[in-house]
Amino acid sequence: MSVTNPASRILAALALSVLTLIAAGCMGDQIAATNQLVQQQQEQLERQQQELEALKANQNQGYTPGVATSAPGGCDKGVESVASQRGGQRFSAGDFSKALGYYQDALAACPTDDRALVNVARTYEALGNKVSAIKYYRKAADSSGPTVSDASEEARAALERLQATRLP
Repeated sequence: MSVTNPASRILAALALSVLTLIAAGCMGDQIAATNQLVQQQQEQLERQQQELEALKANQNQGYTPGVATSAPGGCDKGVESVASQRGGQRFSAGDFSKALGYYQDALAACPTDDRALVNVARTYEALGNKVSAIKYYRKAADSSGPTVSDASEEARAALERLQATRLP
């Protein structure tokens, strides 16, 4: 087939046009499928973001850092547990100032808990505040509270280690 013939040129151009249209149609279908997939992924991402925010909201229910309190003689174990866990995380990370805040919240939620007293004491010790550490270790060691007895023993051992019998 010679392309010098006008009829052949027209046929060649028409054939090329048809092939271009077919290819464009296939590409159009592929683009539409890709757009649909992107839309589905965006919707899934939005749902997951909403689920994540709901989980965060539920995690913080009943506890606001820095405002933990307890009725006189009472103990809010839920707040104490969350505050102690977060304090432990901050302590392990070496962020003793934040750990102290969480541990103080745990102590405010359960003022007679020996473990909360020891956590505050050891954090003061980590911060280099030996006088405050000894104060809280003494409270835990002298405590006759119904909670964790090993904390009282830990406090007594810390007092010996710090040689607290020589300080007021």
